[in-house]
Amino acid sequence: MAFNSVEFLVFFPLVVAVYFLLPHFLRWFFLLGASCYFYMSWRPLYILIILLSSSVDFAAGLLMEKMARGSWRKALLVFSLLVNLGVLFVFKYFNFFNDIARQIAHLAGIGYAIPVLDVVLPLGISFHTFQSMSYAIDVYRGSIKAQRSYGTYALFVVFFPQLIAGPIERAGHLLRQFYEEHYFDYNRVVDGLRLMLWGFFKKIVIADRLAVYVNSVYNQVDMFSGLTFIVATYLFAYQIFCDFSGYSDIAIGAARVLGFDLMDNFNRPFAARSIVDFWRRWHISLSTWFKDYVYIPLGGNRVGKWQNVCALLLVFLISGLWHGAKLNFVYWGLLHGLLIVAFLLTRSFRERIALFLGLSVCPRVSRALSVGMTFTITGASWFLFRVNSMRDAGRSSRVFFPRGRGSRYWGLFTLRSLASAWGFYVFWRRFMRINRSFVCGIVFPASRWRCDGRFICLAFFQSFPLGSLMINNLSTSSFDL
Repeated sequence: MAFNSVEFLVFFPLVVAVYFLLPHFLRWFFLLGASCYFYMSWRPLYILIILLSSSVDFAAGLLMEKMARGSWRKALLVFSLLVNLGVLFVFKYFNFFNDIARQIAHLAGIGYAIPVLDVVLPLGISFHTFQSMSYAIDVYRGSIKAQRSYGTYALFVVFFPQLIAGPIERAGHLLRQFYEEHYFDYNRVVDGLRLMLWGFFKKIVIADRLAVYVNSVYNQVDMFSGLTFIVATYLFAYQIFCDFSGYSDIAIGAARVLGFDLMDNFNRPFAARSIVDFWRRWHISLSTWFKDYVYIPLGGNRVGKWQNVCALLLVFLISGLWHGAKLNFVYWGLLHGLLIVAFLLTRSFRERIALFLGLSVCPRVSRALSVGMTFTITGASWFLFRVNSMRDAGRSSRVFFPRGRGSRYWGLFTLRSLASAWGFYVFWRRFMRINRSFVCGIVFPASRWRCDGRFICLAFFQSFPLGSLMINNLSTSSFDL
């Protein structure tokens, strides 16, 4: 059952009404039944997958808590993880790796007879699998106590607001809330409904409308190029944000109406000042999951520089594969890993450049440049996430790395833009050397924004050539790359 469906608009008010009418000791049982119905309304048989993983993790948690530290506890954890990852592999990744093995065998001239597995990917399998695994790992580490009630633990795994698209909750945060008695609070209910309405707006009004344009471009890559493709790529950044964060807002709001508190999943990611800051703001429940259960166990930042680099690249490779069983997702994850590595390795160099340009004395300018550059880089990287295949990725890459007549255009455009940028740099350095304190004190005051007329005029006339060059290039080129 999708959030943006008529069935959910009937299902949710009924669940809320019955939930608050029931006595506290029956509410967990009702929520468990409602959550199972929510999932089974799509494919009833697939509830057995959740039953398998939750049963294994529940039993493993009890046994690990009873045993002293030793090899048996580790063996139980490994068994639990293998079951969860095995189920995830069969349904989501078997055909992906099977196809790679078939291509390698074909290149080597070896016969390959393993058929394609004809299965439908279960909804939310990546989310509830990671959530269930985190419980087993936390019990093994001693971070939480093993759950004694299987029904309550099953409710933790299948809780319908966050079952399909997260947030990926932790047992230490959500499990205890099922034991708390929640009363009908008008202000809390209204707050939750407002958040749900905002999520529906982002999903239906913004994301679904942007998807019409983005899909028309990316489903016919050969028919579009240049500016059209660039616009579609950056619109997709907003589409996926509004789609994903909209679902998260609906989930958090629905849980809030019932009295439960789920973790925030997005925190203005397009206001990030760096690629590292972006991943602190984007899909927070997943990024913190990988940090706590993959990156830190690999050594984190406590190991040497190159070990840390390898750990980061591995984490983002897995993160890309988590998003989808296609090579373009793997490359998208690796690209973000490389961007983060480059950001960390060039920290001192970037600080020297900022000091040389005088940006350290004007934090608002520095912040604006950082946000703009981060959005430009992360926005451009979404084309790898959106393309339907690597063949389409190769074709669409002509926009960013063109050849032929388009490359001459981009070469001229780049040289002219760099020349204008150099002119602006010279102006900035001379003006700031003369009146740096005046600009930072008048144009960027700490209390409020004010504008100095002289600075506006100088900035306008200096930036006008760059703007005119860009407009001239845009208007005189057909962007047929």
